Amino acid sequence: MKKIYSYLFCIALCCFGARAYAQHEIFGKVSNAKDSTGISDVYIYLADLKTGTVTDADGQYVIKNIPAGIYQIEVKHIGYASQIMEVNASETPTLNVVLHESTQHINEVIVTGVSSAATTQNTPISVNVLTDMDFKQSSATNIIDAIANSPGVSQITDGPAISKPVIRGLSYNRVVVVNDGVRQEGQQWGDEFGIEVDEYSVNRVEVYKGPASLRYGSDAMAGVINMLAAPTLKEGQIKANVLANYQSNNGLFGESFNLAGNIKGFVWDVRYSNKTAHSYKNKYDGYVWNSAYAESNGKGMVGINRKWGYSHLTMSVFDLKLGITEGTRDSTTGKFTKHVLASDGSDSMAIASDKELKDYNNFPIIHQHVRHYKAVLDNQFAIGKGLLGVRIGYQENFRQEANDITRGDTYNNSFFLRTINYDVRYAISNKNNFEFSVGVNGMKQSSENRGIVYLIPAYNLFDFGVFSIAKKTIGRLSISGGLRYDNRQLMAKDLYTDSSGVKVDNPDGNSVHRFTAYNSNFAGVSASLGATYDFTKKIYGKINVSRGYRAPNIAESGSNGIHDGTPFYEIGDVKLKPESSLQFDATLGVNTENYSAEVNAFVNQINNYIFAVKLGSTSGGDSIRTDVVAGMSGPTFKYVSGDAVLSGGEAVLDIHPSVLKGLHFKNSFSMVNAIQKNQGDSTKYLPYTPPLKFQSELKYIFPKVSNLLKNVYLKVGIDHYFEQNKIYYKFDNETVTPAYTLVNAGVGADITNNDHTLFSLYIYCSNLTDEAYQSNMSRLKYGGTNNTTGRTGVYNMGRNISFKVVIPIDIKK
Repeated sequence: MKKIYSYLFCIALCCFGARAYAQHEIFGKVSNAKDSTGISDVYIYLADLKTGTVTDADGQYVIKNIPAGIYQIEVKHIGYASQIMEVNASETPTLNVVLHESTQHINEVIVTGVSSAATTQNTPISVNVLTDMDFKQSSATNIIDAIANSPGVSQITDGPAISKPVIRGLSYNRVVVVNDGVRQEGQQWGDEFGIEVDEYSVNRVEVYKGPASLRYGSDAMAGVINMLAAPTLKEGQIKANVLANYQSNNGLFGESFNLAGNIKGFVWDVRYSNKTAHSYKNKYDGYVWNSAYAESNGKGMVGINRKWGYSHLTMSVFDLKLGITEGTRDSTTGKFTKHVLASDGSDSMAIASDKELKDYNNFPIIHQHVRHYKAVLDNQFAIGKGLLGVRIGYQENFRQEANDITRGDTYNNSFFLRTINYDVRYAISNKNNFEFSVGVNGMKQSSENRGIVYLIPAYNLFDFGVFSIAKKTIGRLSISGGLRYDNRQLMAKDLYTDSSGVKVDNPDGNSVHRFTAYNSNFAGVSASLGATYDFTKKIYGKINVSRGYRAPNIAESGSNGIHDGTPFYEIGDVKLKPESSLQFDATLGVNTENYSAEVNAFVNQINNYIFAVKLGSTSGGDSIRTDVVAGMSGPTFKYVSGDAVLSGGEAVLDIHPSVLKGLHFKNSFSMVNAIQKNQGDSTKYLPYTPPLKFQSELKYIFPKVSNLLKNVYLKVGIDHYFEQNKIYYKFDNETVTPAYTLVNAGVGADITNNDHTLFSLYIYCSNLTDEAYQSNMSRLKYGGTNNTTGRTGVYNMGRNISFKVVIPIDIKK
């Protein structure tokens, strides 16, 4: 790991000495439309260049070291309608902007899945954008939980610390998560494997809802979740930031400290975060045994911004310890039970004490330890009439699970994954309203089994993809599209054990051939063609057709063992073919002074859709297999493929009357219908399909109440989840989930002195009425039965009040 860090740092030093190019700057004034006075602290940002600034006390600003070209520039300030405009750095040095007082905020600049920065309104695929303020004004237990309430997005959970993103009904290896500019690779094939990203380090999230294989390769069939860090500060600034968070339900304490600066183009941004929580509770289960977790993270960026471009080196460490909730209970009292070692050395069960339920940093059997180390070197150079981006990443992922008390605190399952990411792209500067980019990207992986229980074989993998993306704007019409070719080589390795399941390096005639080596080669073509059209200044439409591609993952092709979290015996199939999808999207939107609305619809047909099917015994009933090493038996599931169709969409209505500038009444409705073709009623619907979801929130913002209080807001809302009766029920894998409604409320403000923010306070209560409910997306729903109540499974978190304080520290303005 140290060698990789040293290598990347040496490359960065070489990049810092790159040749200079023609320098440009943009300057001007941002004024209030009401009285033409300058507005201070307005945020001005060029996403393509990862650079920006804020206005001074008079509303003046300047952005230096801008390469020649045409860029999207975004101008934002709380209490004003944002402005997005196109600027030619060579021809428009002066750019004065007038902002109107409003809380309207519908169009955003995005960088996900496009040839260069574009607005959401001019992108043919539906994109959700969540900002730093969205995260501050709500509460979450992890970063996926923080974005799961946006339209078309949900999560598969296994307690508060484990969340897997779901986009329009698809999850696991069909969703790509991008962090620090590279694919986050953490063995996401596993049911109990979450996303290894520090929630507090994310400043902005762009959710691209549709096949994004074109830009990101295999696995981006459902879409991409791009997590973006805060942009670099303006030149001459040094700032610190302290965040503290307490959540009442599970006693969560969260802290994060950040220090960033920009001195003559030398930029840095360092952060340390920590979270710890005891077991969560709800009104049916009380405190849920073994749902505690503790997380400690560090991240640092150092780089340089120059007229030739930029070079940034980011390194991060993610460390999470968490309990795995089984939901077993005492048959007499209904209380949760824990694993204990009996006097004869066997695994026995005992009631968990009240004290243990509220203990911090207590991780008994079963528990996991997850570590993720990452280094990313991100470079961009102004070359010729375009920008050359070169990005290299290195990741190490350790996932360990201790699940057998008779072996002590030993990690039976221990998976190690090493990933090297590469991405080279050249984007030609906008000319005659034409944008074009071409590039290659992919990754190299090696995985090892370092435990004593085996589910998948060790393997090596190499991905290579070449792509091109183009966009042409003709008046009010924008047409965009692209083409990509991918190739994946997967090489699984042999594994031999002795008769008791112990790994042997020199097999003999008595050895068991647990995994047989195999080589698979997959290739696929992805394509996209779409258009956006502004019918009027207020009404717009979008249409897109895209083809996605996904190669089988290692679990689907090579599994052979008990998956302890289920527990099912899983068998892969090396003959599985890659999935391919054809998706149609259509959008109609309107954006006026008093309201904004958008309706999205999609149909996604997937060929060779891979799923697990339960095997039957020749004598009737389930086929039961025993994993000698794990010491467990379970019903057998084998990965097969078929065809699937997913359809649905989202509708959003945001009412913000001009006569009440601080009022927002936002409503959204999301639906997805997911079926397997040519299946009977019991297996017709895909498992873990999100239910219909309706959300409504009423919010009022008071820009300035007094010299002490600014940006005061009050909000109240509901999240209503409809009954989910379209389930995969053949093997009792799923049961019908009743409808439920969660009421939420929040209040917050900036505490100021002489217009300087001393600190910001955010209070948010989720599940205000303490509703007892089970999400159909929660794996804990299928835990054991409580004999004293007759209820099955574990319920989700009850009422939770979050108190969040953010203290900004201006070291150098």
